[in-house]
Amino acid sequence: MSSPRICFYWGPMTNRFYGTFDNEHLPGKRPENDHRSPFQIDRDRVLFSSAFRQLQSKTQVFQSGEYDFYRTRLTHTIEVARIARSIAEYLNGTSDRLKSDFYIDPDLVEAVGLAHDLGHPPFGHIGERKLNELMAAHGGFEGNAQTLRILTRLIYARPDRPSGMKPTRAFLDGILKYKALHAECCSADSPETQYPDNHFLYDDQVDVRSFVFPDNVLNGWSTEQLNSLKSIECQIMDWADDTAYSLHDIVDGIKAGFITPDSLYAWSELQDDLTSYQIQTLDDLTSEIRTGGYEPRTSLRIGEFIQACRLVPQDSILADCTNRHRFRLAIDEKVHEVCSLHKRIAFDLIFKSAPLQQIEFKGGYLLTRLFDAYQEHILGDHPKPLRILPDPINQWIKNADTHEEKKRLLCDHLSSLTDGQAIRAYKRLFEPGFGTLMDLY
Repeated sequence: MSSPRICFYWGPMTNRFYGTFDNEHLPGKRPENDHRSPFQIDRDRVLFSSAFRQLQSKTQVFQSGEYDFYRTRLTHTIEVARIARSIAEYLNGTSDRLKSDFYIDPDLVEAVGLAHDLGHPPFGHIGERKLNELMAAHGGFEGNAQTLRILTRLIYARPDRPSGMKPTRAFLDGILKYKALHAECCSADSPETQYPDNHFLYDDQVDVRSFVFPDNVLNGWSTEQLNSLKSIECQIMDWADDTAYSLHDIVDGIKAGFITPDSLYAWSELQDDLTSYQIQTLDDLTSEIRTGGYEPRTSLRIGEFIQACRLVPQDSILADCTNRHRFRLAIDEKVHEVCSLHKRIAFDLIFKSAPLQQIEFKGGYLLTRLFDAYQEHILGDHPKPLRILPDPINQWIKNADTHEEKKRLLCDHLSSLTDGQAIRAYKRLFEPGFGTLMDLY
């Protein structure tokens, strides 16, 4: 591998990689005469938001607060943003397709990384699945769609209604891993409508989708084609996310005792499709656990995952509109094998373990009870409803025009809760010995 050339990106030099189409933002007010670039403004608005801070108390793998050294959704997000920026900087310094005045903006990529998990609810993936189940007939729930909703409609709380920031088109495109609407993903082939499990946008986000992509560009596309359309910044974020959780979930699993030499050996005996490189990687990991060298080795692997990236030109329906869709991120095959191996180990030895499944059951049960209680008393299903939600969410729901909008706002509230807030809300409603007038919500 050739040594990277060093490139510096500062000062007044114009970056020809981006144009007016990329910098345009949703209608509304943004800072004027600001020394920051449009993408730096997007990044800073995410970084300084309460939605970002709340990630510190949301589950990544193990429930938030279990132990200090486990990753939370916030530490994972910071790692993804840092890895994504490093990938952009590496590509800028090594790819002969990029120049000092034609490069991937590291601030934009970092902003996308910082925002990518804003929409995740409490209790990790079970929270996402449970809210999608509860909202299935009302547009569903999806973490990526919720991220978009937070950025465009909810990130700023006001007494009468929430409001969104006015993100640039390039930033919105970067966080949009999926483009198909919920209605476009529903199957009507059976007597009962089949609702999608994931990978969709909410139906009322069609206007944002239309802003991100030119008129008529997506007409006639299948859901698979829609969801495969990703800008280079989105692809970088996606690989940074894979890098972070495929490596760091293993570290946390080892520290928690879920992954041991014995459990790895027993697991490997049940696999019949591992490549020779994956088998060697598995042997190395087992040895590293025995010697205590797995964490330093993981840090080295982050560099390997970053340097496995390269830019490949591609034909895209959006290539004439923006350079962001003129390239595909290609990953070295052996590094892909390592990533796939680590994901399988984490899924089988951590996520499918009894302790994690018990936590999932509890989180799903808790969210269901809260949703049912709020729906009964806040959405008018109870003959003598009680005010069991505080302001401002109570006022937002009261001001909403339709039942569907009220239900969506209720879902917004539940998904915004941290693990601890959800547990305390449950205890306040259902445990007689918990809760006083002095408790903060």
